[in-house]
Amino acid sequence: MTTMKTLICNAKIVNENKTFSGSIVIEDEYISEITTEQIQPDASFDETIDASGCLVMPGVIDDHVHFREPGLTDKADMDTESRAAAAGGVTTFFDMPNTIPQTTTLEALDEKFELAKKKSHVNYSFFIGATNGNIDILTKTDIHHIPGVKLFMGSSTGNMLVDKKEALENIFSNVKVPIMAHCEDTAIINRNMENLKNTSTIFPDITLHPLIRSEEACYKSTSLAVEMARRFGTRLHIAHITTAKELELIAPNDRQITAEATVGHLFFCDEDYKTLGAKIKVNPSIKSAKDRDALRKALNDGRISVIGTDHAPHLPLQKEGGCDKAASGMPMIQFSLPAMLELSDSGVIGKERMVELMCHNPARIFEVRERGFIRRGYKADIVIVRPNSPWTVTKECIISRCKWSPMEGHTFNWKVERTICNGHTIYNSGQIDSRYIGEQILFR
Repeated sequence: MTTMKTLICNAKIVNENKTFSGSIVIEDEYISEITTEQIQPDASFDETIDASGCLVMPGVIDDHVHFREPGLTDKADMDTESRAAAAGGVTTFFDMPNTIPQTTTLEALDEKFELAKKKSHVNYSFFIGATNGNIDILTKTDIHHIPGVKLFMGSSTGNMLVDKKEALENIFSNVKVPIMAHCEDTAIINRNMENLKNTSTIFPDITLHPLIRSEEACYKSTSLAVEMARRFGTRLHIAHITTAKELELIAPNDRQITAEATVGHLFFCDEDYKTLGAKIKVNPSIKSAKDRDALRKALNDGRISVIGTDHAPHLPLQKEGGCDKAASGMPMIQFSLPAMLELSDSGVIGKERMVELMCHNPARIFEVRERGFIRRGYKADIVIVRPNSPWTVTKECIISRCKWSPMEGHTFNWKVERTICNGHTIYNSGQIDSRYIGEQILFR
């Protein structure tokens, strides 16, 4: 059987806390050599990729997306959103369970894997969702096939709000994979909404969203999750942390309790509601500049371990209205890497640390096999990005089915030039290989 051999030369490689000039050799799906030498292209290579002037890094692992399939495909599906992922340098995604049907049974989980085998252009896996009554399902799920269990500790999505003490204790004491928790206190949120409605003649304006989905609501729920994880020795991963106060609960470089920050919460603050309105309405809410700056600081001191997107498309009509009507969620996967590179250029985070949080740590925390690093014998998931290449986000360039973004009109200085998934170029200078299908991720 013939081996396909690819050379990436003249590369500036960012990997495992180092930046160095060198070359990478790929044989079929695997990285076979990484060297500080500049290997010269010759006839032994089937393809040579000249990365002069670019950064070369592992493909991004986005631990938090909502690709909306099955059941919500008017907004998005695995085909459209995995294309957007490829264009953004994301080679692996972990999808959330609040689809229709919800991914709270083994049958629903299997259905998603079957869909992805036909439609996803990058690598994939799926969280199984917790409910008040499905602990038997959670403990039967093959731990090698899922990143973890998604727990909504503050949610009104169907029956996925887990709010019973006995159910929470069963989950935290019995689940042997990471629990990724959405932490907001529903009672506080409902009370805040009613108070604002009672003091206003109109429905609450979108600028009031951070007062409804408040610091108090986040802190109370996150405190409970951390307390239970410590009591039962559970691996807890706190999704989309948003407040400086919650960060007080996280110990730097803790291997048991980790936290994710999303690009939206790192990029925007409550002042941006005035210009972007419901385009940046997400749950938990984008909060103050003080909170955003605390999150940015925590990227570097070990309290934030992962940068995800919480990519969540809605149709434009669904984003209209005030706090009680406009849907929560934004599409971000296509723009997450350019956005973080922009924050890196402004001094928020070093590029080596950015790669740690977007590539290495998701692989470590969820125990992903053979990915997340540029290492010999690992799958060749690689992204090449070019600096000093200004481009402006327009509706026409948005790949997500919803065809809008809070980034519209924004000019980035970094451009994803090429995305390589399992040794195969799936995105190259604006062109996507739609014939290619990614692989199911394996764990542990």
